[in-house]
Amino acid sequence: MNQALLVIDAQQDLIEGNEVEQGVIEKDRLLNNINTVVDNAIKESVPVIFIRDIDVANGEGPGFQVHQDIIVPSDSVIFDKAATNSFYGTPLKDYLNENKIGHLVIMGCKTEYCIDTAVRTATINQLDVTLVGDGHSTSDSKVLSAKDIILHHNAILHGHYNVDNFSIVRNSSEDLFTPIHNQYR
Repeated sequence: MNQALLVIDAQQDLIEGNEVEQGVIEKDRLLNNINTVVDNAIKESVPVIFIRDIDVANGEGPGFQVHQDIIVPSDSVIFDKAATNSFYGTPLKDYLNENKIGHLVIMGCKTEYCIDTAVRTATINQLDVTLVGDGHSTSDSKVLSAKDIILHHNAILHGHYNVDNFSIVRNSSEDLFTPIHNQYR
């Protein structure tokens, strides 16, 4: 089965924060875990796709770019989006179909918005998903702490399914590019 790594909204201003936006929690751990998985993807010859949100830093300048401490392979693909959903208005679905991707490893920001939406949309689009449980982050909301948001999403997205395809949650230290979805079917 072909697979890809999808890193969503891991942008400088979104992770670090700015005068308008609060940064995400545990950013050093997040950056380290993203780099670990990107490095493993490179070793396994798995394509790496970055999604950038054009609302971050008004879609320009250093704040809009993938975080400066993240490894961006020279052959990675970068798509920009204008919506919460990485599939909406981008060439992502076409790219995945053209490359016969059946398994998508997902990580990035923010948990309750773009990560949740990508996981659910991917399963609807006949993809098995591995969400990297220690590879996504967010900031506190008005009602929940960022830590609770992350824990909640790791719980509800582990085993989330759309009939034939579903998501599981694994950590960055695991062999993410050896899918284990068939153990649950």
